[in-house]
Amino acid sequence: MPMSPSQPAPRILIVEDEAHLAQGMLFNLQAEGYDATVAATGEEALQWLLEKKIPFDAILLDVMLPGQDGFSVAAALRSAQHYIPILMLTARGRPEDVLEGFAAGADDYLAKPFDLTILLARLHGLLRRMRWTPAQISNQTSTPAQPDVYIFSGKTIDFSLLELRTATRHIHLTLMEAELLRHLVQNPGRAIPRKEILERVWHLREDTDTRAIDNFIVRLRRYMEDDPSRPVHLQTIRGVGYCFLPGNGSPP
Repeated sequence: MPMSPSQPAPRILIVEDEAHLAQGMLFNLQAEGYDATVAATGEEALQWLLEKKIPFDAILLDVMLPGQDGFSVAAALRSAQHYIPILMLTARGRPEDVLEGFAAGADDYLAKPFDLTILLARLHGLLRRMRWTPAQISNQTSTPAQPDVYIFSGKTIDFSLLELRTATRHIHLTLMEAELLRHLVQNPGRAIPRKEILERVWHLREDTDTRAIDNFIVRLRRYMEDDPSRPVHLQTIRGVGYCFLPGNGSPP
């Protein structure tokens, strides 16, 4: 989708070591009005983003890179609290690899080989979601004047800023963490099966290994629970999945 003349062109960093693929993406993104740049290695990308602090609006990140691979690049960015939107490109389309990318901090993924129109649509959607991520939450504990903010037990999830705030901490969420939280808070008190999270939140097939979800829940508990070892809000329903409780109480 071409850029509006009134808007500055989004700056996109392409991290791809195969020259013909990198140049193809560069040419097509520039034709669509993006300001695109290529980095051939993960180390080069991290140097630009973390050391030189060159501003980009999104990164197209190949997984199979020489030296530092895409997973470790994503993890290094998130560890440094750099929250640039990451669209991960992978020739390894196994759901386990996709989940590994999400766990590292990727916001979306696309399996190779891909159609250019799909790449452009995913990139456009990612940029749009990062600018505007309305939480369609309509229950009593949300803030009526701010439908993208959810408040419970003195804690606030701001979906527009991808941020969770407690009395003592401000935690930036990845898009995947925010989408998982969105699904949980839209279904308070309901035991949500892991398979439902895979299909409805991450759009993966239902026979995918669900252990990555457990890792995400552990991380979210560290963010929001006063005592993560004794969770109040994100409770495990043995043999089923997880249940979100806005306040004190017991799962159904």
